[in-house]
Amino acid sequence: MGCCLTSWFSKKQTAFAISTTEAEYVSAGKACQQALWMKQDLIDYGVRLDDIPIMCDNKGAIDLSKNPVQHSRIKHIEIRHHFLRDNVQKGNIPIENVSSEDNIADILTKPLKRDPFNYLRGDPLNS
Repeated sequence: MGCCLTSWFSKKQTAFAISTTEAEYVSAGKACQQALWMKQDLIDYGVRLDDIPIMCDNKGAIDLSKNPVQHSRIKHIEIRHHFLRDNVQKGNIPIENVSSEDNIADILTKPLKRDPFNYLRGDPLNS
């Protein structure tokens, strides 16, 4: 968004999530896959990036991605969805917290009222 390289797609999740934390964790894993693909693609064009952070507004999903211990609460999550945690542990991708008010992805995924929409859009006159 703005002056940043952005990749966006919308797809119904194929994984069944029993909590918002799990749904955010799976989505962040998909974002991780996309970010690593973009990073590799940019290398082919001679552009090298050190870190591409994954921004997430769910503290539970962030904690889950940073904790290598398998808890009983997440045993039901399919192994393929732990791609994010594996890459965070390896240091390939950082995951950072973004407040819900500053989460620019919400402009593409939620119906927003005028003030939050204008704020996320970066419109200083109407926010």
